[in-house]
Amino acid sequence: MKEESQIESVVILGAGPAGLSAALYAARAELSPLVLTGMTPGGQATLTHTIENYPGYPEGVGGAELGELFQKQAERFGARIEFDTVMEVDFSQRPFRVKTYSKEYLANSIIIATGASSLTLNVPGEKEFTGRGVSYCATCDGWFFKGKDVVVVGGGDSALEEAIFLTRYASKVTIIHRRDQFRGGALLQTRVRENPKISLKMDSVVKEIKGTDKVETVLLENVKTKEQEELPTDGVFIFVGHSPNTKLFEGQLKMDDRGYIEVDMHMKTSVEGVFACGEAADAEYKQVITSAGMGAAAAIQASRYLENLKK
Repeated sequence: MKEESQIESVVILGAGPAGLSAALYAARAELSPLVLTGMTPGGQATLTHTIENYPGYPEGVGGAELGELFQKQAERFGARIEFDTVMEVDFSQRPFRVKTYSKEYLANSIIIATGASSLTLNVPGEKEFTGRGVSYCATCDGWFFKGKDVVVVGGGDSALEEAIFLTRYASKVTIIHRRDQFRGGALLQTRVRENPKISLKMDSVVKEIKGTDKVETVLLENVKTKEQEELPTDGVFIFVGHSPNTKLFEGQLKMDDRGYIEVDMHMKTSVEGVFACGEAADAEYKQVITSAGMGAAAAIQASRYLENLKK
């Protein structure tokens, strides 16, 4: 184990597509990057049974398998992976300080790739059936529900957009929303209400997701009448929001009002030498390929930053 006095060239926080892509590029730049994986090595992509929209895999690839391949490729060029979780950071002084459960690291540059977490319903059956009918990504998993009935939970722009997207595949999409009005934009609401494949269950919440090997029904409750009903379905798509994993950096980096780290086109944050990529900084696209691209860009910029330090 290294002495604390040794300063790392670059420490990467997170080991999803953004973090591991950053690790690959930093390793190829001979920076010997240290990757601190956090609690979810591989990131959110590992929750997806099959990823079919990542270039180079015409037959699709498992989310967990793709994460393993990313890691092997980064390690091949010298990236070092530590299965540890960051507890504190200090960007107020250089070298930067990163404290984990097991030790403290010093670094001349930091790449933040801590990702975001889908907000959950926290109901019985949700966790058990994730990947077996419960999904948080219509773009990733919609194809698997060709000709089937699915439900979408949520009432904001994301829920309405994803419901419309799912009508490309599903024979019927039922939107379940706890209020009597959607929060999404007026145009999206109009498109939803005019789509013959979409039906609505307003004033309703999911109380339980049921099934044997896969999702079979959802138990709904009307929030006004408290009446319950069991709705048959093949899939449950949950879009009640995302939360970027950035609380650790509050007060140290500039963020928007939703907690996403603000970066420029070069992945630079408000602190020189600290870069951010992937869903910690991306509130728009949330795709494996865009996160990977941002990670590559962050590593390239970190390499340039470190080169300038030597001058």
